[in-house]
Amino acid sequence: MSRALNIDAAQDHVIAACAKRNVPISAIETLHSGGTRVVMNNITDTGIIAKLYGRKVITGAVKRTPTRLIHG
Repeated sequence: MSRALNIDAAQDHVIAACAKRNVPISAIETLHSGGTRVVMNNITDTGIIAKLYGRKVITGAVKRTPTRLIHG
């Protein structure tokens, strides 16, 4: 299991849900295809958030926004 989850929810909602459960976030980004990608510090915390969001966890491919510029 990965520490990253793609969730069909707004970034603010995910941040609030993690804060309420004392789950620290390692990285977070809004997905270009809609939703939020969040990375927790450990698998246990990831499991807590995955269970919380249930069917809102996106299991298929998502379109992310590049975070680095490609030189070419």
